[in-house]
Amino acid sequence: MGNTMKVAVMQGIGKITIEERLIPIPKEEEVLIRIKSVGVCGSDVHYFVEGKIGSYVVNPPFVLGHECSGEVVEVGKKVTSLRPGDRVTMEPGIPCGKCEFCRSGRYNLCPDVVFWATPPIDGAFCEYVAHPASFTYPIAPQVSFEEAALVEPLSVGFYAVRRAKLEPGKTALVLGSGPIGLVTLEVLLAQGITEVIAVDIFDIRLKKAKELGASLLINAQKESVKEAVMEYTKGRGVDAVFETAGSIPTAQLTVEVVKKGGKVVLVGLPSQTRFDLEMMHVINKELDIFGIFRYANTYPGCVALLNSGRVNLKSLVTHRFPLAQTQEALQFAHEHKQEAIKVVVQV
Repeated sequence: MGNTMKVAVMQGIGKITIEERLIPIPKEEEVLIRIKSVGVCGSDVHYFVEGKIGSYVVNPPFVLGHECSGEVVEVGKKVTSLRPGDRVTMEPGIPCGKCEFCRSGRYNLCPDVVFWATPPIDGAFCEYVAHPASFTYPIAPQVSFEEAALVEPLSVGFYAVRRAKLEPGKTALVLGSGPIGLVTLEVLLAQGITEVIAVDIFDIRLKKAKELGASLLINAQKESVKEAVMEYTKGRGVDAVFETAGSIPTAQLTVEVVKKGGKVVLVGLPSQTRFDLEMMHVINKELDIFGIFRYANTYPGCVALLNSGRVNLKSLVTHRFPLAQTQEALQFAHEHKQEAIKVVVQV
């Protein structure tokens, strides 16, 4: 190992170049990790195509990528939990550990969190990263690096399901069968939710939802979601609905299809921050509405699910690109949603 590494750097909207940078030196409580796999997230694509998400604006040069795994190659002086050669996945957000949110266990709300690939913090489309050992988790020998990289999106679904506090035997509706929707479906089934309805507009994603255990598939372009859900539940509605598509119509639909006393879990990020919502349904049905922002304290549980084989992340990967083609990977993920589920960059 020399002292330089290759890095995929965003130079502007739609433009990535490969540069050489110095390999970082781990601090006393950090480990140096050789990156193996990085998943392409919807937020990466959004930054790549539009240059911003809300108030987070890319100021090039900038490095994307936060769903990743790798191999430990060096450990800091105070690190005892990991050693060189360990195969690991990394939690990409490092909170301050001191504020009221960190101290109460909701560190995803930390105002000073340092999160990979969220401007101005560089991400992991590179060959090496230095990362705190306390946010680095070993994976089982049978788990591939691709699967380990997808612990990050799995954590989003895991956190959403945990926030909803559903009892086994309930029914759930997942609006959107992209990677986040599919991992949410898997977590719901792993936790004993017996009936999970999957909705999308792309057949490839609905087919994957069926393979993973969805009890009903609804193509929103071909039939009314509300009518299909009400017919399936005999007019009752579902116990909980998880909006993962990040679209305004699906967000508005949530309160229409959930039962009285049910739960609405908003995971996706709509393109507009303000839109109409039928508040009389919220009030008359006495609905519980949960907002989901990333996750907290989920990685150990997600790694355990993955190590035990209780979730299937391997089959979500449909396309692979080398680091040198990171721009092509992001462009492909943006333009081929009808045929791609999860795109992965192999470093």
